[in-house]
Amino acid sequence: MRRSISGPTSCRPGPVLCYYRYFLWRFSMLCFTLDFLMESYSWPMLVYMLLICLYPFTSSCAHTFSTMSTKARHVCYFFDYGALSLYSLGCAITYASYVMPDSWVNSWLHQHFVTIAVCNSLFCTSMSCYSRFVELQYPHISKILRTAAFVVPFLFDSIPLFYRLLSCCWGSCSPSEALASHSYHLFFAFLTCFLFASHLPERLAPGRFDYIGHSHQLFHICAVVGTHFQMEAVLTDMSSRKEWLMSHSALPSFLGTLGTLAMGVLLNLGIIGIFSLGLPRTPHQSTSASCGAHPHQE
Repeated sequence: MRRSISGPTSCRPGPVLCYYRYFLWRFSMLCFTLDFLMESYSWPMLVYMLLICLYPFTSSCAHTFSTMSTKARHVCYFFDYGALSLYSLGCAITYASYVMPDSWVNSWLHQHFVTIAVCNSLFCTSMSCYSRFVELQYPHISKILRTAAFVVPFLFDSIPLFYRLLSCCWGSCSPSEALASHSYHLFFAFLTCFLFASHLPERLAPGRFDYIGHSHQLFHICAVVGTHFQMEAVLTDMSSRKEWLMSHSALPSFLGTLGTLAMGVLLNLGIIGIFSLGLPRTPHQSTSASCGAHPHQE
């Protein structure tokens, strides 16, 4: 029997669930140090922590239940894409509140940053879900669409980071702990994208990385390590820039944080529902192949 080059590890949700537990633990610790209920300045962080707990949990569920049937596989990964899309929205909300460069605060981009991020979130979910409808006939196009669906929100969210890092390279700012953590986050984010697109190292030695060292394992590890550094960087910016931000910009509002999250959830659920209704028109895919799927097929 021919072995899949991606191996059986793609169907194991255990490690992903461990990441969820880590972020849930960090969230629970922050609940004792931050006043998420009464202090509106902390609401963007609340949104962010909820979403970095959500996306590993959703991914774990997708890996667990995707082998039940062909339709279940598609629906599971629709929700996985939706969770990642909402995570990008959570990043934008926190970046707009804590990470935006000083000279950009109250600018047009700052004022519309979250609104554009909502549109990016809808684009991400729509494009990634649509890519499943063409993956059998046009696998390369499906991969390009799915990769673009996640790269576009990431690049937009990272615009403030790119500016701050380039400003420091040009000597117009002093290095800080937050920028160091942001740099590590960007490094692991680019590494995650590379692993997602390249399928290394298993494509060089099919069958040798089925259990240890598979790109999908490395993909999840790099994504979570990058999220860890991102969380630390945002927490540092949130603390170190609090006085300056509170005196130079408006406090985060309920509508702009939790309200935006609720709207994003509803809109993304609507998109997932629409694509789920269209599943009978998709070509059938064997459930045995589902377990050995490449990351870009998820």
